[in-house]
Amino acid sequence: MSGMLLRLACTATVAAQAVLVPAPAAAAPEPQRSVSQLLTALQQLYRQTERATETYNATAEQLERQRAEVSRLDGELARARLALQDSRTDVGRLARQQYQSTDGLGPYVRLLLSPDPQHALDEGHVIGELARERVRTVTRLTATERQRDALARAARKALDTQLVLADRQRKQRDGVQAELAGVERLLATLTPAQLAAVAALEQQGVTTAQQRLTTAGALPANRPASPAGARAVRYALDQLGKPYAWGTEGPGSYDCSGLTAQAWGHAGTPIPRTAREQWQHLTRIPFSELRPGDLVVYFPDATHVAMYVGNGEVVQAPRPGANVEVSPLASYPVLGAVRPDQAPATDAR
Repeated sequence: MSGMLLRLACTATVAAQAVLVPAPAAAAPEPQRSVSQLLTALQQLYRQTERATETYNATAEQLERQRAEVSRLDGELARARLALQDSRTDVGRLARQQYQSTDGLGPYVRLLLSPDPQHALDEGHVIGELARERVRTVTRLTATERQRDALARAARKALDTQLVLADRQRKQRDGVQAELAGVERLLATLTPAQLAAVAALEQQGVTTAQQRLTTAGALPANRPASPAGARAVRYALDQLGKPYAWGTEGPGSYDCSGLTAQAWGHAGTPIPRTAREQWQHLTRIPFSELRPGDLVVYFPDATHVAMYVGNGEVVQAPRPGANVEVSPLASYPVLGAVRPDQAPATDAR
């Protein structure tokens, strides 16, 4: 299975309209499909798989953040319970002191009957301070109880959200696996000759698209990378030959955005995990300004991403069954480019 996928490694569309060999007589009869039709079907399946993978990755990121929030709230709740225990201890101590020191006379009566008015006044000041301490202690106890109750509610809600995300992630994982199964079923019907014809058609499409960019002057002039960009490129190129695997970000395998996120993370500039988030949150730049380390985002829904390395080429984790490789920039339909190590422009008004 993987051998067939590898023979279809990443590089896009166009060319001959060859009719495929009919299915064996034992199989249910179905219309013959041309190479271009078959390539279109495969590309659609790969795109569906990548969309499902990106959705899974986004949920995995949410789940990781939610787990951190649950852990934070659990820690705060534990501290609030300890504080509540301390406050209750203080209230108990004051209650015992009041019980032990009572003599049946209130402080005002003791003041009137005292043979030493100054001493009585001093004692009254102490008694007043003790009363204020009791008020502060009870107030603190009440506030701590409220904080504990609020944290307990927040922790329960956060845990419920975590469980919902975990269930959603499981369903999305099943969705990715179903899309991959569709790719495998289609590839399993092809002969080596058909696979070669599809690969040749795909390669011709990439070459044509790259030539159009060159002819139109859309490919950028060679320019140096930033120091962080150079580190990111070195990391990405060091991963050449490692397999694509959906939902992974190294070190043994990568999906497309896992590779770019890890490369820039190792360069000291953390970026969002998914291709869509990288497109949404990083600084967009015109193609004429591309430099090594910048990210090229593909497809209208921003479901694939690669890293520009110069000379009209990108390094990428292309798709299931392929390995991390250097490819022409026009391997897929280009949406735009973003720069991770440049702050977004602000309104100067």
